[in-house]
Amino acid sequence: MTGHYAHGSHHIDFDVMGGLLARSADLEAPWFADAARWLRDLLGSPDGVDRVVDAGSGAGGMALALARAFPGAEVVAVDTAPALLELTIDRARHEGVGDRIRPVLADLAAPVPGVEGAAVAWASAAVHHVGDQRTAIANLASCLGPGGLVALAEGGLPARHLPSDIGTGRPGLEARLDAAQETWFATMRNELPGAVRQPDDWPRLLVDAGLDHVATRTFLIERRAPLGDQEREHVRHVFASRAEHAGDLLDTQDRGLLDMLLDDDHPEGLLRRPDVFLLAARTVHVGRRAASAP
Repeated sequence: MTGHYAHGSHHIDFDVMGGLLARSADLEAPWFADAARWLRDLLGSPDGVDRVVDAGSGAGGMALALARAFPGAEVVAVDTAPALLELTIDRARHEGVGDRIRPVLADLAAPVPGVEGAAVAWASAAVHHVGDQRTAIANLASCLGPGGLVALAEGGLPARHLPSDIGTGRPGLEARLDAAQETWFATMRNELPGAVRQPDDWPRLLVDAGLDHVATRTFLIERRAPLGDQEREHVRHVFASRAEHAGDLLDTQDRGLLDMLLDDDHPEGLLRRPDVFLLAARTVHVGRRAASAP
């Protein structure tokens, strides 16, 4: 996810969200590791891979996974927020791979400088923050050497954190939050500079960028109840963000239910109730540049 965007009234400041993104990266570390190993297998071997790119690197979760999967490679972390790039470097140093992470301040709306010849160009929930998604994918493809892979982690299934019926309020709160989120997201997309509406047919967009669509795979994120404190804090932040995005799209009853869930002192709040879990599915679409560049 890229660093800092202002979409009209839909303002996303990932500098402020650094702590949330770091917690999210820690929770998602297992599937990042699985995805990085899968990309390594698609390439055939990590041998000879000397550069990989994590575009929209956020807190660096996938950058760290790529560093482990490709031990001989430089990992280029690309983001628009200096604070997040600093966070990524700090996390990489803590993991002992800080000398292999190179931060680049850039936006996918333009070609990324100094990253040519990469074996992998990964972007997770980043392309949809660029008004013209075709341009963003083309810019990712321009990072590749012959036979290199663009991997787009876009789509999947909405996360679930609670049973449909939690014993109070109307059942199905998260489904209604999803619907409100879709409305917010569509408005956000429309307000992006140079916004172009595109069907979310990611394999087709990869092909249109001159790549061969070679694979699609979905990875599961599952943390069962009862959650630990860090996981609960993450879920609470997710609900707070969804509540903010929903605005007036929810009725009074749902607003009251959200207030209860976000009340840290309420016995049925997210930080206390025993039935909070985390279940999500992340889908990755991969395209390959021809082995012999045209």
